Amino acid sequence: MDQTFEAIIDDMKQEIDNWIALISDIDAEKIVKRTSLQAGIHGYALLEYANGKVKVTDHGLDLTISGSRKGSSQEQLTEEQVRERIVPELAQYMQHKLDTLPTAAMDYRFLFEGRFQVSGGTAHVRILEVVDETKKQWLLDRISRYISDKLDDGKYPTKPLETFFLARHLLDEGLFPVLDSGRIIRVFDKLQELNRGNKHLSEHRNTLTVALRNWVEAQWLPRYFENTGTEWQREYRKKDGAKLDITEQSYIELVIYAAICILRYEPSYSRSAGLTFLNCATQLGSAEAERLTKQGSGALPEETTWLRGELADCSANDVFAEVSIHMKQESAEGYAQALRFLIGLLKLGFPKSYQIKLKSAVKQWLPVKGLAKSGTHRFFANALEYPEVHPLLEEYAMAAMETFEWYTDTEGEKSCMPGSYAVFGLGLTGLLYFPLVRQYMEKVDAEHQLVQDRFTSAFAEHYGINEQTLPTLVTCMLYSSDSLKLKCSGAFEDEELLKLLVNEVSGLADYQAEHIVYLIWGGTDKLQKLAGKAVGDKKLYLDGLIEATKRGPKANG
Repeated sequence: MDQTFEAIIDDMKQEIDNWIALISDIDAEKIVKRTSLQAGIHGYALLEYANGKVKVTDHGLDLTISGSRKGSSQEQLTEEQVRERIVPELAQYMQHKLDTLPTAAMDYRFLFEGRFQVSGGTAHVRILEVVDETKKQWLLDRISRYISDKLDDGKYPTKPLETFFLARHLLDEGLFPVLDSGRIIRVFDKLQELNRGNKHLSEHRNTLTVALRNWVEAQWLPRYFENTGTEWQREYRKKDGAKLDITEQSYIELVIYAAICILRYEPSYSRSAGLTFLNCATQLGSAEAERLTKQGSGALPEETTWLRGELADCSANDVFAEVSIHMKQESAEGYAQALRFLIGLLKLGFPKSYQIKLKSAVKQWLPVKGLAKSGTHRFFANALEYPEVHPLLEEYAMAAMETFEWYTDTEGEKSCMPGSYAVFGLGLTGLLYFPLVRQYMEKVDAEHQLVQDRFTSAFAEHYGINEQTLPTLVTCMLYSSDSLKLKCSGAFEDEELLKLLVNEVSGLADYQAEHIVYLIWGGTDKLQKLAGKAVGDKKLYLDGLIEATKRGPKANG
């Protein structure tokens, strides 16, 4: 057994060598210079041993696969062997290897853990923990300076990479043994405030939410609850006698904040995690968590979050970012009441990324293919049946439209900015709302939304292409994707319409003009072939379009 035992240890050392070689094959110094908040790259490694196989990685692996080293079926490590013989030798070996790495390769703290298949089960052990106190203090100083310079006195959007590290540092109990929940929440709120209206806002929010969720699930919940489910479908049962320590009373505030972030900003499939956090906080005696579940945050006046009437009942919960609407009577005044309720909420700061839970006997949908069949969509489609409430729908749209915000009951290709359904419906009712359509399109985040393609197709099909519709259609096309299929090139056989198109693109940047040409004709190459065959004014106009794709914006004046 001794020879076999030594061979196993040699295999483990060889895997450590392989891992060290892997992480050495990068320019660590260059990587950590990207931000002042990164002290090093690697802070964790796991050695797993099962079925005679060894693997060292940054993440856990499933090594219960078939196929093992020769003779492994007879090899059974004991937990005593692991703890008394293997761990000390591997700790010394790993420490020696770490000493050979450049300082930027390792974070301020490095944990090396092991998961060993042993007779009777699995042994989980910490093989080595190294803390570089000098690097730790350096990092703490950098964190403090960043918060002071970029956040407390900040006026500009911040970088997503900086948020990635800052969020994890502030929740790292190795850096901050007692977390300051109030400070963390203030910092996270400030990050969102500085990045509001920025295209990276959703990325910042996701980064903050993931960091909070990881802390709750890895650090906070295990102190008071047992996971009776699986790693992927967690179910929690409070431990016998579990109660909040005096020093951890404030952590409930952070758990609740994490739940709110999940419920507001994460996809619907993550909703159960947010509800679980609130439920666990309630089980530990948090009256605040229970109140939030039933009433919302309390940040809005109570009279603005409830409406009880003969025609409609409305209620809003800003924690869940949900508005419940029960249409007791299908009428213009009933929908007007509900719309005034929504407008009032949004003007008072209710989350613009929200959804409507609708109870109604009517099921209308907008004449735009490819939109989500949701309660939010149905509410606005129903309301559009009443011309009397169209002015209120426009007022709602103006209050709701916000770049980088989304209705939360839409995902993927059906994601849409708040106000979309009202704008789409009104845009198809008449020319009066063409200016609203253009304002909407100018706010669209075309990188993360595609429903404007669907509306643009419906707009062109509904109105056709003429002198009145072309300016608005061009605006819609500017913010549509290359996958939009209009099949409208035939309309521009009309020379007057072609001339108008030249005027519309004359003030655009070359790439914008090229985009318009692509959507209509399939590209400048095809347009050049048409121009080569054209004569007279038509050739002049086609050449003008081609020229527009080759130069920058037209100079003012």
